[in-house]
Amino acid sequence: MTKASNPSMSLKDAISHRRSVRGFLPKAVPTETMKAIFELAQMAPSNCNTQPWHVLVASGELRDQLRDQFVERAKSGTPSTPDFNYVSRFEGDYRGRQVECAAALYGEMAIARDDKAGRNRAALRNFELFDAPHVAFLCMDRSFGATIAVDVGIYAQTLMLAMTAYGLSSCAMGSLRSHPDLVRDAFDLDDNMGVLFGVCFGYEDPEVPANNTRTSRVPLSEAVTFKDH
Repeated sequence: MTKASNPSMSLKDAISHRRSVRGFLPKAVPTETMKAIFELAQMAPSNCNTQPWHVLVASGELRDQLRDQFVERAKSGTPSTPDFNYVSRFEGDYRGRQVECAAALYGEMAIARDDKAGRNRAALRNFELFDAPHVAFLCMDRSFGATIAVDVGIYAQTLMLAMTAYGLSSCAMGSLRSHPDLVRDAFDLDDNMGVLFGVCFGYEDPEVPANNTRTSRVPLSEAVTFKDH
């Protein structure tokens, strides 16, 4: 059994280096390393320490099965049936940032704005899990609302920073909430547990053009207001 190495990256560096990676090497993460990362993520804060997240990690044959099922549904045009409502369209400044992100990604992938086939292929890559050897589905009780979903989001950030510190890459993916029945069947998950989103993870493939994508952040003055009286 391989012993997990200790992370050598500072919190500041982990935050600075973490980004969405869309291309992974076919190299499995050692079990002990995965356990160390998810153990660290358990320290994430939550309302009254309720720890409302329920996480399902698929590897190996189960990962392959889920990938194939997601791809089949995407190709057949099967409508998505997410467990939770979510914003399907952004407006104003939010839309502008979304477009900027898409332009940066498609630019690295050499996909023109009017290249519908290219964009469809890029979308399908989501359901191919970007070739990541592992995928985690983040779930919570279906009776919970936005307030508790915030806690799961905090957990997700903690998890992805821990992955970065251990030398792994990740990509949080809303597309993986599209067909929660596949996840419930694969993990024999209770019907009252809903799938919020997924996180693919593994070792980055530096040869994938999409991984050269970089996005900007708005100035602090636009995001944070400091006031003392």
